[in-house]
Amino acid sequence: MKDQINIRRRRLLGTTVAGISLLELGLSGLAQAQSNPTAVSVQSGARVASFDNIRQIDAGTLSIGYAEAGPQNGPVVILLHGWPYDIYSFAEVTPMLASAGYRVIVPYLRGYGSTRFLSADTPRNGQQAVVAVDIIALMDALKIDQAIFGGFDWGARTVDIIAALWPQRCKAMVSVSGYLIGSQQANKAPLPPKAELAWWYQFYFATERGEAGYAANRHDFNKLIWRLASPKWNFDDATYERSAESFNNPDHVAVVIHNYRWRLGLAKGEPQYDALEAHLASAPAISVPAITMEGDANGAPHPEPAAYAKKFTGKYQHRNIDGGIGHNLPQEAPKAFADAIVDVARL
Repeated sequence: MKDQINIRRRRLLGTTVAGISLLELGLSGLAQAQSNPTAVSVQSGARVASFDNIRQIDAGTLSIGYAEAGPQNGPVVILLHGWPYDIYSFAEVTPMLASAGYRVIVPYLRGYGSTRFLSADTPRNGQQAVVAVDIIALMDALKIDQAIFGGFDWGARTVDIIAALWPQRCKAMVSVSGYLIGSQQANKAPLPPKAELAWWYQFYFATERGEAGYAANRHDFNKLIWRLASPKWNFDDATYERSAESFNNPDHVAVVIHNYRWRLGLAKGEPQYDALEAHLASAPAISVPAITMEGDANGAPHPEPAAYAKKFTGKYQHRNIDGGIGHNLPQEAPKAFADAIVDVARL
């Protein structure tokens, strides 16, 4: 597989911490690697000034862009972002884990950042199974047999799916908002009015007007979602703009629109994923060690922890995170998220 370094540099605007590159953090982690990194407490305060070197590797139907930090021989952690976010949701989590001896992989999902489709003929599909297949393909391309996974939003759903369908690839997992595996059949059931209101953007995306509106206004649209989903997070413009670059991906709109239309049965998936979706529609239990998390100010639609606790049949904890923490928990409470990654492998 081709593995090339994209030397395009991203600059962090307005950060209070400067001069710490991902490369420096990776070398620091290599020098400090322990034989048992899970026994090392992550340290707050270390921050990524920029993911300076975004790597590219062909994996499945994609050329996947990803950041990497920490020692090559460390236990692997794969961190997965959601919509409308990107790898910078893990900008502070990454160096915490790298300095504790973990090899941290943070990929752009399909439709984000530097990730690209290898063929113009591949459908710009956003159904839940295909995103998980992408990550398994990435692991294969990087020759990673097993990893600890962490994610939120689309990333949490993908973590759940990998743990349910490929438990041998998932050593342990951390999922914000718990069990998010769904199905088209389940999504046919109407919700109470207040719950339906929370999904307003899904119904907007179901229309041609919504697709055109998102294409024209994705920058402001996604900034609005950030504010609604995390009403107490006082992020600045520089923080948002850093991630907003990822939404300029040429396939972003198509993948996002397909994802939400597929959920409602308004768009078809690809037939090669039908068997996976059939399994997921049975709401399979997750047996690997798991920690689920929820912020006390999550303004996005999310299930209550009691509703999904029994889906985790192995070693399991749930953690509520206080302090005005919203939907983008890894970026809003990075120390709590990094601690969960370290702790989950020791359950």
